[in-house]
Amino acid sequence: MKMPRFSLKQLALASFCSLSFSSASFAATVMHVASWLPPTHTQNAVVLPTWGKWIEEATEGRVKVEIDYSHGNPKGYYDLVQDGVVEASWSLNDYVPGRFKLTEVAELPGINANAEASSVAYWKVYNKYFLKKNEFDGLELVGLFTHGPGNIHLTQPISDLSQLQGKKIRVGGGIAAQMGEKLGVTGVSAPATKVYELLQQGVVDGVFIAMLDQKVLRLNEVTKQVINLPGGLFRGGFSVFINPDFLDSLDPKDKQAILAVSGEKLSAMAGRAWDEADKEGMKTALASGIQVINVKPGDAMDKEFEAIRQPVEQQWLASVKGEGVDASAALDEFKQLATDYQPAQ
Repeated sequence: MKMPRFSLKQLALASFCSLSFSSASFAATVMHVASWLPPTHTQNAVVLPTWGKWIEEATEGRVKVEIDYSHGNPKGYYDLVQDGVVEASWSLNDYVPGRFKLTEVAELPGINANAEASSVAYWKVYNKYFLKKNEFDGLELVGLFTHGPGNIHLTQPISDLSQLQGKKIRVGGGIAAQMGEKLGVTGVSAPATKVYELLQQGVVDGVFIAMLDQKVLRLNEVTKQVINLPGGLFRGGFSVFINPDFLDSLDPKDKQAILAVSGEKLSAMAGRAWDEADKEGMKTALASGIQVINVKPGDAMDKEFEAIRQPVEQQWLASVKGEGVDASAALDEFKQLATDYQPAQ
């Protein structure tokens, strides 16, 4: 049988078309995740890349994650994702005052648990008690986590909490802001990315923030003292979210694959990473000669702390009384889950 003859040009064209079709068939969908804080921060260096690896593996390479730092102030990230400007993001819930009342359950002071334990408890309690209130309307909530116990970082040392009165302190909002009010500080609102500059220029006398930032935000260069209160002064509550339309545009098996490596799994991993970063922050502080005061239960500072901790807890319960949820049961369960938590082996 006589075989058809093709010119080199025809063969090249056929090869190109074949390659183009193959590339198009296997091109990965990119999920851009808007982020903030320095690229060296544990969220950007560990948490998001790990989640991205899980997603790529779970979808067999059909969905990839890229971190995008070009979207400015993180308080607008919820709207960016909801509007489809970017496919996914994460943010501090307190950056949007009034929207996230129920999420503050994880931010309350004096709960003796690390970030991993608090994050898993956060995810479970929010989904059990608060999900029906739809605080994340227009978003697919895929993770909730906290940082470790919040500390007081100061440019000049103090010997008791009453000496904080009148000092200018950067606070993140929410429960941290309420604790600041009870302590009599002058609260200064600013994103975490501005903290170093505010301290360096003397705009503020201190900051309420996690220990990891002694290293990540280089607070060891601009502070002299860190006060660790039992269970923490507060915890920052963060959320991770995806645009629902983006998820629905994927093959159903890829959507389910992404959700399977999110939720409690993502929340636990994020908390664990922030715990490890706290340890590094403590090492940095001590190596830099920062005075670290680890207040013990029953110490004078702890008694001062207890006098304001309970009122803030009651204040939160009162603030969500009309939400139609059993906030008291949710808080009790959060405390129990967080303090009893045992990480998976």
